[in-house]
Amino acid sequence: MSRPLRLGTRGSWLARVQSEQVAERLRRLGHDVELVTVVTDGDRRAPGTEPGVGVFVTALERALAAGDVDLAVHSAKDVPLETTSGLVIAAFPGPRADPRDALVTAGGGCTLDRLPAGATFGTDSPRRAGFVLYLRPDLRHRALHGNVDSRLRRLGAGEVDAAVLAAAGLDRLGFGGRADQRLSPEVVPPAPGQGALAVQCRAGDARVTDALAALDDPEVRLAVLTERRVLEATGGTCRAPVGALAVVTGGRLCLLAAAAAPDGSDRCVVYREDEPTEPAGLAIAERAGEELRTKVVTHVA
Repeated sequence: MSRPLRLGTRGSWLARVQSEQVAERLRRLGHDVELVTVVTDGDRRAPGTEPGVGVFVTALERALAAGDVDLAVHSAKDVPLETTSGLVIAAFPGPRADPRDALVTAGGGCTLDRLPAGATFGTDSPRRAGFVLYLRPDLRHRALHGNVDSRLRRLGAGEVDAAVLAAAGLDRLGFGGRADQRLSPEVVPPAPGQGALAVQCRAGDARVTDALAALDDPEVRLAVLTERRVLEATGGTCRAPVGALAVVTGGRLCLLAAAAAPDGSDRCVVYREDEPTEPAGLAIAERAGEELRTKVVTHVA
């Protein structure tokens, strides 16, 4: 009997929920899966400190490369553009969760345009901060770090008047009803890959890549690869104030790409569309990213 597939996961509530979703799908396909908790650099950082690039991914990649685990589940938006050699994203499972960001207040029933002048909103994302401040320069931004549940607790404790978080994280933890407003991608363009999961493994591990092939959704893969190419073309990282959302509709691949100054002083939004193929998607993403780089160049990296 073959040993179980060892799925590496962070210990946070959201990470374990996401990992268990993938594990359960593999189990339904007849695979034995066990979760292995891996402590990441992001888990070790002091409370309230800003996350760096790849802090939630690198430890899992090290565990994969060392053979300590066989696969790992990431939020696609957190995966750096350059990953560890010898590893591959073998599956972008579908369906993709809601890619939008959400506004949450302690009392509920509010919207971005109805927040009082001078209200404080919290987010750890320069992208979210930049796009919100562009529309509401009268608001005050406060860095709000931590897991989804800890940020909601800090909101409830009155540290900020509102918080902006990924809708997918709220939904996966059963907090979707806490969202006062799901922000339109035209208002706050989501991070590339937001709402999607990325399942990583060793490129040469045929047993795991074959198992994960059954989970890969070609449309989600096309969208995420297109969005990530926008980010790559701007020269930014996954912490850059760059948003992108690609969707297939009416037989066309439609792309919204945007960049903002983190202080809200500047914003650029571009739209592109083409055939729903990977070469076409990467081409329009490249052009969109180059345009953003020329127009908002000082804010992207």
